[in-house]
Amino acid sequence: MPHFVDELQGEAALAIGAMREAALAARRIHARAELIRHMLSTARKVKDRPRAEAVETVVGEWMDAWNLGRADWPHIAREMKVFTQAFHDYANDPSDANDARVREGCTTLDAALAREGTSIADEMAFRSQCAHGWWELVEPVPADLPGLKPRPSVPKVEAGTSFWEAGCAAFCR
Repeated sequence: MPHFVDELQGEAALAIGAMREAALAARRIHARAELIRHMLSTARKVKDRPRAEAVETVVGEWMDAWNLGRADWPHIAREMKVFTQAFHDYANDPSDANDARVREGCTTLDAALAREGTSIADEMAFRSQCAHGWWELVEPVPADLPGLKPRPSVPKVEAGTSFWEAGCAAFCR
């Protein structure tokens, strides 16, 4: 039978492992959800424009928020366009069919990013000006991230608060 000290150390190790896995999952899910929320809110702002113009506006704002040029990812431009077109269509007609297109576009874009060794969640967390401050505490931005730029808008954890309270910049809400 393990002694009390060993038992507590074992329980602590298990709890820390569970916390780590939960934090990584929460960061991945939340970062992805935040991009989706931003895409829809931006698409709603331009939904009455012609489709091509609206899509280009949304992609432009998206790339600006991620500190990337519009042409930085030419190899996934088609997936980005299809993803954004689905949001435009959904903003104009939030039907089940358009919801399915948003889901499909998201899956296709994530697959294209996976081929590059990344994901929607990672790119949102590592690049976006609208990243939540706590995400970097869970998984720091790689120092060698191609095109890494400073993001002064990302809030830092404030003394006396829990790490998950470090949200996003006010202009991102």
